[in-house]
Amino acid sequence: MAKAKEKDVKTNAMRILESLGIEFEHSSYEAGEFVDGIATADKLGLPHEEVFKTLVTVGASKNYYVFVIPIEAELDMKKAAKSVGEKNVEMIHVKDITNVTGYIRGGCTSIGMKKQYVTRVDEIAQLYDKIYVSAGKIGAQIRLKPDDLLRANGGEYADITKEM
Repeated sequence: MAKAKEKDVKTNAMRILESLGIEFEHSSYEAGEFVDGIATADKLGLPHEEVFKTLVTVGASKNYYVFVIPIEAELDMKKAAKSVGEKNVEMIHVKDITNVTGYIRGGCTSIGMKKQYVTRVDEIAQLYDKIYVSAGKIGAQIRLKPDDLLRANGGEYADITKEM
């Protein structure tokens, strides 16, 4: 099992993966101001198609939902809502991210949020042996098997992105 290097600060997500016996690799870069997932992938020299971002929405029921999609993709709100049994969902306000998830914008991951929210990972993740997701802080990414991500975040695969 991979562990975070001692000089690196372990994130809550990494501790959870280790406690579950899930293998992962850790990549980090000198964090500045967060721009977007594409800039993060470029800083680390990662293939864009294997890097996923975490989006948090709120449904008509006022329940929160988490969606993990490729960094170059756009969430299809109708498909997303249908995948969680809602009439509609909308993105939460940036100012609410920390309150809802426990993470900050740019460092949000579906692993180890304040509460276990219904989570969907775009089905395209299944095409890759491993994918990259945020490790829970700006400047840190983890690489793991998509099925292991589901094991850690309690999610399911779904068709949730717009056709490109």
